[in-house]
Amino acid sequence: MVRAILKTLSAPVRGLHQAAYVLAGLTLASQILALLRDRLFAHSFGAGEVLDLYYAAFKVPDLVFALVASLVSAYVLIPRLTGGNKEQNRRLLSQTASFLFIGGGLICIVLAFFVPSFIFLLFPNAAGSVHADAFVLLTRLLLIQPILLGLSGIVTSVTQVSRRFVLFALSPVLYNLGIIFGTVVLYPMFGLIGIGMGVLIGALAHLAVHIPVLINAKLVPGFEWPSPKLLWPVVRDSVPRSLALAMGSVTTLMLTILAARTGEGSIAVYTLASNLQAVPLSLIGASYATAAFPVLAESMEAKRYEAFKSTLSAAARHIIFWSAIVAVLTLVLRAHIVRIVLGTGAFDWNATKLTAAILAVLVSALIAQGLVLLASRAFYAAQKSWNPLIIQAVGAGISVFFAWAALELAAAFPVFKFFIEALFRIEDTQGSAILLIALGAALGQLATGAIALITLRSVAPGVAKSLLRPLFEGFGAAILGGAASYGVLSFTASLAPATTLLIVFAEAALAGMVGLTVAAAVLALLANQEFKDLVASLRRLKLGTALKPSGPVLSDRSDA
Repeated sequence: MVRAILKTLSAPVRGLHQAAYVLAGLTLASQILALLRDRLFAHSFGAGEVLDLYYAAFKVPDLVFALVASLVSAYVLIPRLTGGNKEQNRRLLSQTASFLFIGGGLICIVLAFFVPSFIFLLFPNAAGSVHADAFVLLTRLLLIQPILLGLSGIVTSVTQVSRRFVLFALSPVLYNLGIIFGTVVLYPMFGLIGIGMGVLIGALAHLAVHIPVLINAKLVPGFEWPSPKLLWPVVRDSVPRSLALAMGSVTTLMLTILAARTGEGSIAVYTLASNLQAVPLSLIGASYATAAFPVLAESMEAKRYEAFKSTLSAAARHIIFWSAIVAVLTLVLRAHIVRIVLGTGAFDWNATKLTAAILAVLVSALIAQGLVLLASRAFYAAQKSWNPLIIQAVGAGISVFFAWAALELAAAFPVFKFFIEALFRIEDTQGSAILLIALGAALGQLATGAIALITLRSVAPGVAKSLLRPLFEGFGAAILGGAASYGVLSFTASLAPATTLLIVFAEAALAGMVGLTVAAAVLALLANQEFKDLVASLRRLKLGTALKPSGPVLSDRSDA
């Protein structure tokens, strides 16, 4: 029984849409756990100092991961693994893992020693906190995470090339289970450090789930002193992506520093809203980008340029199709979503209103973020690794500048701040300045998406133009679906005030189902191609077809 389950979990998934839906299904499980994790945080800590410190402690380790672990990540290894033999692949994996363990480990040890010197410089308000010592220790503990996740990123390249997407998608599920374990079991015993221990348990599980694929493929890496001749091409090609990831981490760090200056709890509500917005982004944009990447890499390696463009166009059209509908429905249902997921315990109404307003702003850039994820994979597959860096650098600059400018403008002209508060119905809400930072972030993401589409023609000319039809049809159906959802909410609110979780959930579920039904009907009447693909893919997505056994690992050359 156990062997049969493991065989099913490790079986390859064929077909772009089937792989994307399998990834989305398991990503949904991971995101549900992530929402449960956030609900536990909201219930236990509320939007206050403890949660601010917890989220702030991640920022430097995240930057280390972006700068160090990404130098030998799956996105650079996958194109090489698709063209190498087994011995070459085993040696490549061994030396990249050894490089990360040695180099990354030394950097994290040095940073751990100097944590008190820089962490309070970045977050000066934390220096006077009663949790200051725990904040320092938590940051040091989390510096272990980049090494564990970096090693997982290396070995997951085998999982992705083998199209074992089920195991790939299980990694974040196990990661979130570790954090939940730390929150529920270890936090009462060790405080903030207990949650950090849970993070490390989750990161270790994130790595361990890929070991069966490595064993089956006989590609388990061993320790080998890194060879400059072998690693230099990998690191050279990885530098642009590493810097691109660093841009994202630097942007998050800068926005977090700005958020810390707008009042206690601001980091918490901004991060919680970002986590909520990350759910549809992971389900749609990340799922399609991940499913498409091995196919894009194989098509470019074999010089099948039309197949490359076809795969890229199909993935982009479905990202737009789904994201438009989800973004509009989230905008309409934002308050209900926040109340259902976070409205418990110490998370008060003030925090709920702020989080809902931030979610509305961030979700407006959902399509842009999804397309950026996909475009980045296309550039990496085409060996144009500097393009994503340029795109991310420009977007980062726009995000931070506009966030800072919005704060300055609100300070100089209070009427601007009042207008934003009235627009999102958060008048007289304490800490509303954090919404200005969200506006800056959203503008940067929209600009990043526009630049990504413009530059995409260098590797796939004509793809950007093919997205106009799904964009108009998707938004048309989404707006009508959103209007129907809003009407249902207004009607149900007159029947039963939303005073309990059950009523809030029932109203949101009914409004969401009506909105989706109306949107689906509109798409069917328009004979929307993406809607047809969805129906056809769901019919084919059966255990015997989507999870069909294949030949040896790394030998799959079939088209999606």
